[in-house]
Amino acid sequence: MHAYRTHTCGALRSGDVGKTVRLSGWVHRVRDHGGLLFIDLRDHYGITQIVADPQSPVFALAETLKPEWVVRIDGEVVARTADTINPNLPTGEVEVRAADLEVLSEAKELPVPVFGEPDYPEETRLKYRFLDLRRESLHGNIMKRQAIIWSLRNRMREAGFFEFQTPILTASSPEGARDYLVPSRVHAGKFYALPQAPQQFKQLIMIAGFDRYFQIAPCFRDEDARADRSPGEFYQLDLEMSFVTQDELFATVEPILRGLFEEFGGGKPVTKKFPRIPYAEAMRKYGTDKPDLRNQIEMQDATEHFRDSGFKLFAGMIDMDANTRIWTIPAKGGGSRAFCDRMNAWAQSEGQPGLGYIFFREGEGAGPIAKNIGPQRTQAVRKQLDLKDGDAVFFVAGLPGEFAAFAAQARVKIGNELGLTATDRFEFCWIVDFPMYEWNAEEGRIDFSHNPFSMPQGGLEALETKDPLDILAYQYDVVCNGVELSSGAIRNHKPEIMEKAFAIAGYPREELEARFGGMLRALQYGAPPHGGIAPGIDRIVMLLCGEENLRQVVMFPMNQQAEDLLMGAPSEVSPKQLKELHIRIIPPPKA
Repeated sequence: MHAYRTHTCGALRSGDVGKTVRLSGWVHRVRDHGGLLFIDLRDHYGITQIVADPQSPVFALAETLKPEWVVRIDGEVVARTADTINPNLPTGEVEVRAADLEVLSEAKELPVPVFGEPDYPEETRLKYRFLDLRRESLHGNIMKRQAIIWSLRNRMREAGFFEFQTPILTASSPEGARDYLVPSRVHAGKFYALPQAPQQFKQLIMIAGFDRYFQIAPCFRDEDARADRSPGEFYQLDLEMSFVTQDELFATVEPILRGLFEEFGGGKPVTKKFPRIPYAEAMRKYGTDKPDLRNQIEMQDATEHFRDSGFKLFAGMIDMDANTRIWTIPAKGGGSRAFCDRMNAWAQSEGQPGLGYIFFREGEGAGPIAKNIGPQRTQAVRKQLDLKDGDAVFFVAGLPGEFAAFAAQARVKIGNELGLTATDRFEFCWIVDFPMYEWNAEEGRIDFSHNPFSMPQGGLEALETKDPLDILAYQYDVVCNGVELSSGAIRNHKPEIMEKAFAIAGYPREELEARFGGMLRALQYGAPPHGGIAPGIDRIVMLLCGEENLRQVVMFPMNQQAEDLLMGAPSEVSPKQLKELHIRIIPPPKA
């Protein structure tokens, strides 16, 4: 017999009754039923119930067992009686009568309980992550993650992609976040950077003639944590294609994502054909380039209804600045003063002056705004938005660039409060036609708004003849349920376009050569038209597991302060190590 097990703790079934078996695992819990001991024994595969009665030679030892001790148990498989069958366990029709027991290792008192999964402080859970991972829900999430990645690899190969690995130690690249820098021991004063993404390498793979590339790529960015963004590192499905148009890339990626969500989404409907929404339209309708399309609310511009109106606050803003806009957020079913006042109070709690509204009853509009603009303008708003009695509309006013984020937040809040957001589906969309450039107010200059290696719409002619802030790029995001899964682009594959694009963003030729000389040289030797995208693995798994925090789907995450509480990183290093790297620590100035 094997030293530790003949079966796993999830393997035994009614067909095994009568067999003598050996199991090993963790003591999940022990129950004493009037002198009869029931031990739930757990391993990676499942749970088996072990029974020890007072006549058993192992009873005395079994009474000493504590949660999370690791034990080996020999015994006979017996059928449970009909009234004790556990339909919630695959092994629930049988149990093992213990004949021999060996304690393989003991566990101290647990800082994080495994059975029952009570809520515990995140700091404790991360410090003892190896215990946290024993919990059924987290263990299940991690196993689902590996199944998702396995499926992705198969789907990519079936779509004609080849898996290649790219360097981890590389040069700094402007991907939009801070780099993690690695000092060089043999090149004093110089640094490698951990890749924010394999952007340049995957383009070079296309230029090298490999046609279709993918990898489950680790990426490193020194940025603050959020619920949907891990600090430090994350993984993405990185892919690139040669001789491809934007339409062809969409047609390739959509079936992969749709099939994945259909396979692991628990039967929830998945968008059949991903709609394409221009960036400007997304901002106008939803206030964000990451719209949750499960929420059917679409904002509209109602500025003209308030121009020269009796509502002096909005009318005065319009007179003062021609760029002022009044946006509406329709709220079907929200037509009560109580709901409108509650939303107004919520807006004030978010640091806003309030949230103006009109609600409709008995064929008329009600509320201070309706009273000030009069019945004719009120009915015009109602007609534009197709509202009925029992509905309401909320208003935000000012410069769209300043209020769009709050308007988006209010749209989500209203949709959730009124049950207008479906929760039983996965709604995808493409956001397309991003601006190539944006104004960097902090530095007083034009900067790339998205990926700097993108192809501008109109090519070199657009760069030479258009206002940079009017140029659109072949850049796109794929969004699911309000979560941005990925950015991507059709790449610039001509050196003269690259030079001009970077010059507009303030990169002189010498700096371009110094920072991106490899890419610039490669484009001079015959580069194919190519494009790609990189959906985030962590965010995909988060959505498919129904979680709201990435730390629930990452095996060993950092905390919000980018600290690894389990391994103690970041940590200080010895003076000898610093000397080898030609580095001296300069403490930050005291506050």
